[in-house]
Amino acid sequence: MSLAKVEERHRNTLFLVVALSMIFMTLVLAIQPLFLKSLGLARDNAGFVNANIQVITEIVDLLFVGYLGYLSDRFGRTPIMVYGFILAGVTALLTPFSKEIAAMVGLNGLAIFYVARSIMSIGTTAVWPQVATLTGDYTNKENRPKLLAKVGFMMAFGATLVYAVLMQLPKHAGLTTVMLLPVVVAFAGAWLSRDFLLEIAPKLEGEKFPFADVKNLLKKEKRLRLSFLAAFSSRNDMVIVGLFLMTWFIYYSDLLPTVSHAQAAGRAGVVIGFIGLVVLVTIPMWGWAITRFGRVSSLVAGLMLSGMGFTAIGLINNPMSWWIMLPAVLVGMGQAGCLLAPQTLALDIAPDKIRGSVMGAFNTVGCIGIIFFLQIGGFLFDWISPTSPFIFTGIANFIIMLYGLKVLRETIRNKVIEL
Repeated sequence: MSLAKVEERHRNTLFLVVALSMIFMTLVLAIQPLFLKSLGLARDNAGFVNANIQVITEIVDLLFVGYLGYLSDRFGRTPIMVYGFILAGVTALLTPFSKEIAAMVGLNGLAIFYVARSIMSIGTTAVWPQVATLTGDYTNKENRPKLLAKVGFMMAFGATLVYAVLMQLPKHAGLTTVMLLPVVVAFAGAWLSRDFLLEIAPKLEGEKFPFADVKNLLKKEKRLRLSFLAAFSSRNDMVIVGLFLMTWFIYYSDLLPTVSHAQAAGRAGVVIGFIGLVVLVTIPMWGWAITRFGRVSSLVAGLMLSGMGFTAIGLINNPMSWWIMLPAVLVGMGQAGCLLAPQTLALDIAPDKIRGSVMGAFNTVGCIGIIFFLQIGGFLFDWISPTSPFIFTGIANFIIMLYGLKVLRETIRNKVIEL
């Protein structure tokens, strides 16, 4: 089946599925600190526990994401997405009742939550990598930045909707009600993926993951190595923002007698939602910049802006001060570039028949990065300061940026044309 078979309705469905998957993943992450606070988690180890839960889910992702990419080459993207949505939705239905389930089986509520989040992560790992791969299937090198910009816009829209709107609901509708919203979102995503997305990629015949092919491609292509490094450093950016900024706000409210935990979560949602809004506004410009100036140049610029924004958060003492909006602008602009440019670069270089496997490896590196930054960030949050995870992330982005500058210089020197 050829690219000509892809109609506008298929792309529009893809955009909607992207938004739904992002709403699910973001809401689950955003509500976590508030739910753990309701379970009695103290401030002394809040950073470690919140980060540790996310690290465990990323380890689960790490175990499955590469193989699921290979399976998508063999059996198609959409079947894997459908089952992933269903698994995530069923688990999300049980998560709000972790304490009650724990009482029935004689365990701690936190332990049940750990297990539920891990199983839920298997479901989402089956969904989000296939979205990017399917975007590659539906495009060619000429129109790929434009479509990926639209996909990125819908991702940012989903995240912004969660923090700007849905995270305002706990103080009105209650925590349990909000935690059940991902169930509806997941089943809607399964239905759309099953009935309205189109498979066009050629099926891979081999019964083993094409490790040698991916390895040789990485050896040959410096730009692909750069995209993998960018995934390692920058894929964790919004996870860091969503988790540690939310946790910082909630526990900072303990110092303010007039601000409840739910109100603090709402204030954090405004800041994080604003970052998402900046991503929304700037991502079409990044699509133009990638086409006009090239993948590598845009990636370097995104890393620079992201690094500036994260390190600038280290200058903020009071998270509820409106001064935090200044570095938030830089973080949002940088995140938009780091979301779009590395995926575009990797999809360009990946051969059609192993595109899912290459993107599986790309996302595996991203998972390793999230584990690395979250685990270290959790310790830094508890032992040094709530701003230290952001500073650490910013420095890492600067380091990858330096490598990007080296690749860019070699690209220009060798007169390699970026398509």
